[in-house]
Amino acid sequence: MFSVWQIELTTRCSLQCKMCIRRESDQWQDRDMPFDQFKKLLPHLRDVENVVLEGWGESLLYEGLAECIRLVKREGPEVGFVTSGKGLTKDRASQLVQAGVDFIGFSIAGAVPETHATVRVNSHLSEVLEAIHFLTEERKLRGTDRPKLHLVCLMVKDNIMEVPAVPSLAKRVGIDEVVLTNICHTINSWQEEQRVFSWEKTENGYTNILEEAELNAKRLNIRLRRPSLNPIDVPVCEENPLRNLYLSVDGEVSPCVYLNPPLPSPFKRIFCGKEYWVDKVSFGNLFQEPFPLIWDRKPYEDFRNRFIQRKKESTELYLSLLSGGTLKDVQGQVFSNPPDPCKSCHKILGV
Repeated sequence: MFSVWQIELTTRCSLQCKMCIRRESDQWQDRDMPFDQFKKLLPHLRDVENVVLEGWGESLLYEGLAECIRLVKREGPEVGFVTSGKGLTKDRASQLVQAGVDFIGFSIAGAVPETHATVRVNSHLSEVLEAIHFLTEERKLRGTDRPKLHLVCLMVKDNIMEVPAVPSLAKRVGIDEVVLTNICHTINSWQEEQRVFSWEKTENGYTNILEEAELNAKRLNIRLRRPSLNPIDVPVCEENPLRNLYLSVDGEVSPCVYLNPPLPSPFKRIFCGKEYWVDKVSFGNLFQEPFPLIWDRKPYEDFRNRFIQRKKESTELYLSLLSGGTLKDVQGQVFSNPPDPCKSCHKILGV
């Protein structure tokens, strides 16, 4: 059983914002997944717990989104997406709820309109909140608690001081979950300067701000998920390629969204202050060959085995400590290397 399949319906974006990879590239590939091709994926989803119909693009721009949700629901998984909310009308909200969408995350970049607009250029916090209102009203009308709504707040230096106020904003609009995220996939100097996490194991000056946000969330009975602001040893990154995968608009199967952006290969990213050029990763095309053939292909198996080995090492380390060992005894022990494409990704640092 897979945990998450992330399916990219469109790479088109409704915002020309600072946080978007396309800001520095005129080679961005605007594409939509053909609906007939999407339907070929449905039999494979019976062994998937959650389907996220979103990746690099804005899912609301996909004309057949409601029908895609309806078809996925027939196969059994829970289904949803993350959105800027731009263009979500009352009628569209009704269509999505009627289709059975299970969860929707709304991207924000500040607790007040001015800050949000500075980071998410061409986006307005009032529009996001209006979209949330349309969905909450539609839920009331239909007597359902679906979709579950959550706020996704991208933390950067321009908005970090407002992060403790995000749980209050969530409470005000009737949302009980907040997800804080780092700008892990940095591709230009502005993004690199804006990151609030450290890639060195030193004291982070922003940690107290997140602790304040956690206290505020607890007081308001808001669930809050936050990443680390300092590198930590994780055997498997949050994207978890052992149970999750990403499917591009043209059917390419990748371990995660960060390894297959809609750009020519290789693509640029900045890792620990240095510039890298990384080849896109695909282990096969699901529109052209059977999924078991792709999943069992030796290069894909070798990729996953790197993480399986790291999990084994993590278990051995834990058992060593449990049996009386000390941190001093295991000092200097590190996990074996991740797959080569992951070595220059901040996700492997646990941030």
